[in-house]
Amino acid sequence: MSVPEGATEPRAPEHMRILLVEDEAAIALPVRRALAAQGYEVQEAADLTQARMVLQNFEPDLAILDVRLPEDESGGFTLAREMRSAGSQSAVLFLTARDTLVDRLEGLDLGGDDYLTKPFHLSELLSRVRALLRRVSETKTDALSYGPLQLDLVTRQVQWRGQRVVLGSREYDLLERLARTPGRVYSPEELLDLVWAGRASDLGVVKVCVHHLRGKLGLEVVRTEARGYTLGLSATR
Repeated sequence: MSVPEGATEPRAPEHMRILLVEDEAAIALPVRRALAAQGYEVQEAADLTQARMVLQNFEPDLAILDVRLPEDESGGFTLAREMRSAGSQSAVLFLTARDTLVDRLEGLDLGGDDYLTKPFHLSELLSRVRALLRRVSETKTDALSYGPLQLDLVTRQVQWRGQRVVLGSREYDLLERLARTPGRVYSPEELLDLVWAGRASDLGVVKVCVHHLRGKLGLEVVRTEARGYTLGLSATR
């Protein structure tokens, strides 16, 4: 499988470390080059054995893991499980040709943060990488602020125009997901997977949750796009 080159992306604003585990050279080579061109420090491995060796002396901010590896049909899942068991807080992005709900939920349950289905465009991969690395940076702080909206990531409290607003658990989870990756559009299917994680199967719950958020906060908080939903506010400078 080949990976389309995609458009040129802006350089990363800060130095971040990425582990790329991919056994197909036709994918690994352009991905590594694209990541390096953005200023990221990239360590590469083609199988589980190499990946484990790299992790002995390299602590990535993000691990990009192919699910299927030579030694293990679910090698990416295996490595993610080992990393989480060892206490790793790295963000994890799975690359996979397996796009069933069961596979996606397994990856999320193992501590995965996102997944990208093969074949993919480099432009989309780089966008996902930037979003995940922003989230890594933001977890070093305790709050997010977007104009009249403030989220306390420790207490899960939300303020809107200076007043505390009580949100339901799923409402908060959906809002935080959008707030941690501003600019990214999530399809209803992705939000169902990421926020409800198998505890709901009807896409209608996503629409209802968005409706409740808009009612409790403001219509502008969640913006509807052709492919789904995104945060409708800009970061406070």
